[in-house]
Amino acid sequence: MNRSKFESVFSEEINQYLDHMLVSGYKERSYYYLLRKFDRFCIEYEICQPIFTHQHAKEWIHRKENEASTTHYARVNGIKQFLIYLNRKGYQIFVTKDISHRESDFQPYIYNEDEISRYFHAVDTYESSWNRKNAIQFPVLFRLLYCCGTRINETLGIRKQDVDLEDGIIKLFETKNDCERYIVLNNELRELMQKYAEKCFYLLDDDQYIFTISNGKRLSGDTVYECHRLFLQKAGIPYLGGGRGPRLHDWRHTFSVRSFKQMIDSGLDMYVALPILSTYLGHKTIYATERYVRLTMSLYPYIEERFKDKINKVFGEAEKYEND
Repeated sequence: MNRSKFESVFSEEINQYLDHMLVSGYKERSYYYLLRKFDRFCIEYEICQPIFTHQHAKEWIHRKENEASTTHYARVNGIKQFLIYLNRKGYQIFVTKDISHRESDFQPYIYNEDEISRYFHAVDTYESSWNRKNAIQFPVLFRLLYCCGTRINETLGIRKQDVDLEDGIIKLFETKNDCERYIVLNNELRELMQKYAEKCFYLLDDDQYIFTISNGKRLSGDTVYECHRLFLQKAGIPYLGGGRGPRLHDWRHTFSVRSFKQMIDSGLDMYVALPILSTYLGHKTIYATERYVRLTMSLYPYIEERFKDKINKVFGEAEKYEND
């Protein structure tokens, strides 16, 4: 596979480690994306010397607000072997301990029409004292999350070369399941992206990220999460906490439910709508999409009445789902 350039202080060691794993018979892709996350972490936390301290480790193992338990488990435990590798090469590295996997009691929050309107009014009228660019890039970024159902890391990983404004298509590379895919912009979002490109990223090199902070570095997920809380407050939408949202990732859930409902209302059979939604969301199988089907049925009884028997034939009885 073609590797994107690693940029942290550990970039050379990461490439050597990937070469070592490849020669040892492991699939490069499974380690590559974990190491990409670690590389970005080192940049965001301004680790300028090849040292990984106990404090760095605490920040690394901290579970992010939107992070599924399975993703957290894979990220922390998956990078441990690389830390051991660095430690054995003589670097001052604090090696993290394994964490245990916990079942998720995650419950999606689906925004209603009024909340959507108030939230995006807060986004569109936002003024930042520390990065004036946010007033231009946030309306685009948050609409990608809602209108296209992208995950936050996928969105922040978009580079100039991934955006095709002529056809209104964006290619996503840094995806959760390592499955590159395309998203299509509606006319309104395409025009908004065009204006953003003309003002902010037309001079960028092709491999540079389009969502950045004032110094040109990639915008961090933590910054977006903080602004999300601010927009909820300005929109008068209570943040419930305790895993009840509304989370940033709930824009993806809202997109999925509304998209599935729209397809059903347009006359598509469930057996046609389900694989379309599953493919667009980047799921490896339709079983990862089950939660959205059941969510849609619970919110719209007439859909449940029409398709409950079919759903149970495909998936069986409802069980717990993972956060995707």
